[in-house]
Amino acid sequence: MEEDFAGGATTVPDPDGPDGVRMTWNSWPRSKVEASKCVVPVAASFSPIRSSSSLTVLPYLPLRCRPPCAAVLNPFARVDFGAKIWICPICFSRNQFPSHYAGISETNYPAELYAQCSTIEYAPPHIDAAAPPPPPPVFLFVLDICLIEEELDFVKSAMRRAIGLLPDHALVGFITFGTQVLLHELGFADLTKVYVFRGTKEITKEQVLEQLGLSFAGVRHGSVAPGYPKGHQANALHPSTSVNRFLLPASDCEYTLNALLDELQLDRWPVEAGNRPLRCTGVALSVAAGLLGACIAGTGARIIALIGGPCTVGPGMIVSEDQSEPVRSHKDLDKDAAPHFHKAIKFYDNLAKQLVNQGHVLDLFASALDQVGVAEMKVVVERTGGLVVLAESFGHPVFKDSFKRIFEDGEQSLGLSFNGTLEINCSKDIKIQGIIGPCTSLEKKGALSADTIVGQGNTTSWKMCGLDRTTCLTIFFDVSPSEKSNQSGIPNPQLYIQFLTNYQNPDGQMRLRVTTVTRKWVDGSNTEFTHFCIASSYYCIYVNAFSNDTLDFLSVTLLNVKELVEGFDQETAAVVLARYISLKMEMEEEFDATRWLDRSLIRICSRFGDYRKDDPASFTLHPNFSILPQFMFNLRRSQFVQVFNNSPDETAYFRMLLNRESITNSVVMIQPSLLSYSFNSPPTPALLDVSSIALDRILLFDAYFSIVIFHGVTIAQWRNIGYQNQPEHQAFAQLLQDPQVDAQAIIRERFPVPRLVVCDQHGSQARFLLAKLNPSATYNSAHEVVPGSDIIFTDDVSLQVFCEHLQKLAVQS
Repeated sequence: MEEDFAGGATTVPDPDGPDGVRMTWNSWPRSKVEASKCVVPVAASFSPIRSSSSLTVLPYLPLRCRPPCAAVLNPFARVDFGAKIWICPICFSRNQFPSHYAGISETNYPAELYAQCSTIEYAPPHIDAAAPPPPPPVFLFVLDICLIEEELDFVKSAMRRAIGLLPDHALVGFITFGTQVLLHELGFADLTKVYVFRGTKEITKEQVLEQLGLSFAGVRHGSVAPGYPKGHQANALHPSTSVNRFLLPASDCEYTLNALLDELQLDRWPVEAGNRPLRCTGVALSVAAGLLGACIAGTGARIIALIGGPCTVGPGMIVSEDQSEPVRSHKDLDKDAAPHFHKAIKFYDNLAKQLVNQGHVLDLFASALDQVGVAEMKVVVERTGGLVVLAESFGHPVFKDSFKRIFEDGEQSLGLSFNGTLEINCSKDIKIQGIIGPCTSLEKKGALSADTIVGQGNTTSWKMCGLDRTTCLTIFFDVSPSEKSNQSGIPNPQLYIQFLTNYQNPDGQMRLRVTTVTRKWVDGSNTEFTHFCIASSYYCIYVNAFSNDTLDFLSVTLLNVKELVEGFDQETAAVVLARYISLKMEMEEEFDATRWLDRSLIRICSRFGDYRKDDPASFTLHPNFSILPQFMFNLRRSQFVQVFNNSPDETAYFRMLLNRESITNSVVMIQPSLLSYSFNSPPTPALLDVSSIALDRILLFDAYFSIVIFHGVTIAQWRNIGYQNQPEHQAFAQLLQDPQVDAQAIIRERFPVPRLVVCDQHGSQARFLLAKLNPSATYNSAHEVVPGSDIIFTDDVSLQVFCEHLQKLAVQS
């Protein structure tokens, strides 16, 4: 087995390809039994609106197949130009081209049929000239004021900067909360006017409307653009002046908001010694959801919650005000000793349903040294497609730079979009188990829905209230060939999957993006028999004894296994397994993730490795599988599996980002990358191993959530003396500068902004690096350490020992 490894994944120009789709298996087993033998689930990673410079946008409606299929015309359709007919590759229905396609021919293709247009976007013009203009984006800020003075100053400064970056037409609202919830009326600039809600008990949407005098404001529904799904409505603001009291265009209320921020003070409610502040986070979010539901249901809106501590009163409460009661830990959750946890989860689950029904998003910015309840709020953030950032302080760059990023324009912006729906159509032998990621099932069950549910399942349609250019979903499939398809003669060698994404872009326009992909079926193969023939040292003797029919079967079987192996994507497989076990750890109380991963990896190596029975030294893996054991080794040690030393909030935060990021970014979360800088060579990838540490070397470590610049002892001593400031040592100054430049380049491209740690060998913060390195040298083997390197104080096995045990177990009879 190949054991040398560089941290992270191999850099390629665009690993997701033009469609933003990556699959665990690019050649699919045709039967359910063969799919189960593959161990790794048949799954796809899909980025619905990933930006692409080559994307074609068509200014007309899509041409769809007849119901119930309703697939959109795509490059894989067969076309009879003479009869003006196209055959859908998914359901094989024959469809007549409409009259406006009359000019098509072998030399005059519509854009939908070009091979490079497997992903295409439709932007039909408004047919009704009297239709209302696109609704503006809405940002409702919900600010915690149970803070210390310094933290309040930090968050006020960040909000002023954000308000200055908002588009002039964007609608803005403002809520503050502490012991009580204060909804600020921005439409009355002459005098500060607020509506106060008690923070001790749950408040319904109807009660919010009644107190604000919005019971009869209502909304008026805009027409649905032709070609889009029914029920996907773009509601416009009601012209009622009562609504405009609370949500105003940024250009009209910028002065008022800045004046409010200048006057804003800490929560005045007294806090007794030994008590936590009374903070009613749950009620504040309920008021925000009720206000948006009354004013702009169905229009793209975001609740931006800025929270600096735990909810201690009212619904959503995670801990009491008495500081003698600790905030719940993983051990408390395991023992069911967290008295408020399940009640808070139920509250946020209901809030999630309300926001999804309204089409609104909750973004969570939590900045505190203590926990704030991210674990409880995870359900509402994920189901609405919200953003989440966890930082230590409102003054920390992780918060400040991330918060600024969501309001910026240009290439560095997130491209925030709203009101997304995803529909999936696929070949008849495939069913959909569900999705892991920031979405909610619309419970539209059909023939393509599998009985087994993974994540948001039991449907072929999902709601994404909020999505952006980096949003990524993981779709799990079930291979379910019917008896009819087995008896239909020569089966189709290709399978097809089409993703239909409706969404409201940042400009408020409705778009339909269609992505159609194809993969190859691999007929059934007896992998046990194949492995026996490959591995046996008496292979030639057995072949001589076989009949011609058996030899034909053997050659076909070998070919089929080869096709499966060559279509395997080990990076996608590692990420899909990480997301899958993270879900199972949350859903199943007794689930042992480490044991499950170990057993799965042994089965994979036993099925697809080349070896002689009971001979570990003979074991080898195909290059497409060679890095998978390393991924699993690092996944076992990662924060997704090992929750020790992490709070429930941190674990929820890590898993939310794992579930929504691209495969490339998720791989870095599982197996960080490491670059080495020295005088002797340009920056080069280094082994993610303690042996990579050297006295005269600088390491740049990227673990996605944090970036570490690590200086060897000699480099640190030279820097402390000040050699970099001397003209004759410009090479050393450049060596110190290079990892800083590269780290900043990574930070500029990433959201949330990672934490930057600059440390020296043997320093206290070196733990951020040492905790992730392969412990090939520990205190038990200190005599074998290369001079100038380091050791790790751990009893964990090294990658080498892990692989030796894996080989031994994989080749057992």
